[in-house]
Amino acid sequence: MQDPISKGGIPISGDAPESILRRAKDRSLAVTIRIGKEGITDSVVSELSDQLGKRRLVKAKANRGMLNGSYERSEAFTALADATGSRLVHSRGNTAVFWSGSR
Repeated sequence: MQDPISKGGIPISGDAPESILRRAKDRSLAVTIRIGKEGITDSVVSELSDQLGKRRLVKAKANRGMLNGSYERSEAFTALADATGSRLVHSRGNTAVFWSGSR
């Protein structure tokens, strides 16, 4: 596995196929996970795991004001990827795209 690429302080998985990266950056990919005022809870982790079991890419978005600054976003998105065994393949602002790792 390649070392992750850092984008704005957030480690991005560098070993994803180009087709996955293109789909992850596509704005038409719908947000299906919301991180609310409680932050990353067990239910958020469980829901992301369930969705990754059904599809390869899942887009999550933190509510405005939840993750202030790139360091907080980096920590939160990396922890969520670690907790679900997924890979963070794209991040922009309060939005992140996770890949199940299956081709």
